[in-house]
Amino acid sequence: MQHMRRWVAGAVGAMVLAGSLTGCLFERDGTDGKTGAPAAPKLGDKGTACELPVRFTLEKPWKAKVVGKAIQKQIGPLADQGPVTIVCELDARPAGHIGFIRVLTGTKDTAAPGGTSRALMRAFVKDANFESRVKLREVKAGDLPATEASYYVTDLSAGEIRPVHALAVMTERGGVVLELGGMDAEEHKAMLPAFRLAKESMEKAGGKSG
Repeated sequence: MQHMRRWVAGAVGAMVLAGSLTGCLFERDGTDGKTGAPAAPKLGDKGTACELPVRFTLEKPWKAKVVGKAIQKQIGPLADQGPVTIVCELDARPAGHIGFIRVLTGTKDTAAPGGTSRALMRAFVKDANFESRVKLREVKAGDLPATEASYYVTDLSAGEIRPVHALAVMTERGGVVLELGGMDAEEHKAMLPAFRLAKESMEKAGGKSG
C-alpha cells in the first residue's frame, strides 16, 4: 500500500492546496521592462511564497504555493517520500497544463547535511509508486552538484504508467528534491521546460553557490 500512494499524493495535495492557500507569481530574473527596475526574486528567497534552502527561477505563469505544517498534517503520510517532506508545490495550471513540480526537503537519514545527492535520490525513488526503468546521472543544478533521475511509476487505479523526472541536491540545511509529475506522458513532456529552467537557474538561497 505504501507504494500505491505516490500519484494519489499529488492529486490530494493539489486539491488541499487549491482550497486552502493562495499562490504568488514569480517571473524570470531580469527587469520588468522598465529601465533600472529590480529583478524579480527567485523562488526560495526570503519573502517569496516558499522559502527554501535553494532558490531558482519559476517559469511564467506557474504559481508557487507553500505547504506548511497544517497542510502536511492534513495530507498525512502522503506528504512524505523517502526522507523528505513536501514543502512547496508549483502549479502548472496557469500555464495551461495539468501537473505540478513538488519541492521536498529533509534533514534526516540520507537527507541529512553532509550526505550525497545520489544517496538521497536513491532513497526518494525507492519510495515511489512501483518505480521502473530508473536512470540516475550526476549533473549540475546551476553550480550545485546534483543527481537527476528519470523513471516511470505505475498508477494501478488509473491503469497507467507515467514518466517522472526528479532532481536532488544537498545543502548545509539538508537535502532538497524537485519532482516533476503530470497527468500523463504528454503533459509531463510539456512541463519539462519549467523543470529544466528551475534546474539551470538553481543556487543556494541567500547567495550564489560559487
